[in-house]
Amino acid sequence: MKIEINDTNVDIEVDAEVPLLWVIREHLGLLGTKFGCGMAQCGACTVHLDGVAVRSCVTPISLAVGKKITTIEGLSEGDALHPLQNAWIKHNVPQCGYCQTGQIMQAASLLKANPQPSAQQIDDSMQGNICRCGTYPRIKKAIMDVASLNVSKPGGIQK
Repeated sequence: MKIEINDTNVDIEVDAEVPLLWVIREHLGLLGTKFGCGMAQCGACTVHLDGVAVRSCVTPISLAVGKKITTIEGLSEGDALHPLQNAWIKHNVPQCGYCQTGQIMQAASLLKANPQPSAQQIDDSMQGNICRCGTYPRIKKAIMDVASLNVSKPGGIQK
């Protein structure tokens, strides 16, 4: 089957029901997307399908055919980090770092849909992403920082 991942077309031979996570990690070697719980409860495996955050551990590859798949590796533009990646660094968000790619992908989807979310909207959107280290206040600050940059940018975050 043919898929588009991080702006690259790939032909992959796997069963249609194989979870997208395993195609990303095992078949394509993109290791930024993490396996957490395997039940779509923790958010470590979050990627985008056509810009919308999905849990790749429970999404069969067949549902990704014909859609644009974006992983953390494809979020930045060349060598320029995505604004959220810069904010994560600025606010020293990661502690262990395991959940952070899923957190960033969830936040990017939120900001694409709503460039200037309220604090409550951030909480609501991010509540399904678990951080065992408890860096939630720093995550929220980083998202709010990027949202404040969107005030002067019509349309907000595009990718």
